[in-house]
Parts: sequence; structure tokens; C-alpha cells
Amino acid sequence: MKLRYQFRVYPSVPQRQDLTRAFGCARVVWNDALRIRQGAHAQGLPRPTAAELSRRVITEAKKTQGRAWLAEVSAVVLQQSLRDLETAFSNFFASVKGARKGPKLGPPRFKKKTSRQAVRFTANSRFCITGDGRLRLPKIGDVRVHWSRELPSAPSSVTVIKDAAGRYFASFTVEVDDKPLPELDMEETDTGIDLGLSTYAVLRGRKIKTPKFFRRQEKKLKRAQRKLSRCAKGSNNAGRPSWP
Repeated sequence: MKLRYQFRVYPSVPQRQDLTRAFGCARVVWNDALRIRQGAHAQGLPRPTAAELSRRVITEAKKTQGRAWLAEVSAVVLQQSLRDLETAFSNFFASVKGARKGPKLGPPRFKKKTSRQAVRFTANSRFCITGDGRLRLPKIGDVRVHWSRELPSAPSSVTVIKDAAGRYFASFTVEVDDKPLPELDMEETDTGIDLGLSTYAVLRGRKIKTPKFFRRQEKKLKRAQRKLSRCAKGSNNAGRPSWP
């Protein structure tokens, strides 16, 4: 079972500049690959393979004057951006075919520079946690981390996030054993309810998932806010609430 552990990180000024460069390069690679895929679809050409996209938007692009700065960031960050695009297309096609549960998904869109940015470093990038507890990222350096708890195992990837408030976070993905809890005999054993964060409650060996009411309402609010932002100010549509 995969779990995520998120911690606050405090990159130095030069490290923030390097992260900003990584955010921008990952965004450019995503947009370049998406543009190629859309162009191939519009012309009725076969869908470019992942290897072809990697060659065109990363390997060959680095040799051009307009994209030479892609070489200044970790290649794993760029490759991961392409993988995320492939995943987005796979989820979209699965949603169209009805093979994916949940609300219908639209096709991937071009990314814009927003207040929230993120890049992912996988194990191939050889990121690590140093002896003094810093997060070592390729072409970024050793970033100071505020550890609030220990990781249960070695992380397989880490996503560095910059939020709208300008704060930085490191989200680690770790693998843990999903061991079933023993069944209890109500007549011979006292029963307790264990409340938690990742799981709402554990009762007699049965896990009860968190309802996540806020998360569901938050998604509705985001959709309503996006709809409102596209309306003309003062129009009837702008004045008609669509949430909750």
C-alpha cells in the first residue's frame, strides 16, 4: 500500500531559483508534448509514442537555441512530466469508455504559470535524505526539511510543491505493508474504537474510511469558482450562484 507523507521544506534563495527553473521546464515539456499530440490528432496521424515524444521535446529540444535551458534541470523531472501527461490521457480515455469510476474527465490541457507549482523526483533521479536530515535533490542541492515524524520506509518518489502562499513542501511516497487486523470476539474481548486521520475509525478489525465531506464540497467550490471566473462581471450568470 502506498502512503504519502508531507513535510514543510525551506529552500535557500538560490535553491528557490533552481526550483522555479524546474517548475518552468516541466511545464514547457508538458505543453510541447501536448501540442505535438494534438497536432497529430488533428492531422489524422498515428499517436506519437512516449519514446518519440521524449526524443522530440527533451533530447532534440536541448540541442536547439530555444530550449537549450532544459539541460539545466534534472532529466528525471522532464521525463516525469511526460509520464504525467501519458497518465492524464490514459485517465481521460478510461473515463470516456466508462472504465474509470468517478466524474467524467476532460482531455489534458495546456499548463499555465500559476501560484501553485510542483515537480516530482523519482528514485531514478537518486534523490536521498542526508545524514543531517536534509533532502538532497539533483541540480537543486540539500534542502532543509522540518521533520514532524519518521518515514516508515525509504520513499520511492518525492514531489516538491510550492503553494499559493509561497511555501514549499515535500510529499514523499512510501510503500507499507497492508496487514489485516485480527478479528475480535465481542463476547470475550472488550471492543474499542480507534479514531485516526487516514482512516476514520477501526472497529473490530474493520477499517471505516473517512467520509471526506470537506474534500467533496471543496471540489464543487473549485468548479463553481472556475465557472464564475469565466462569466462577465455584472452579468446574470455571474449573479446566479451555482454552489453549494
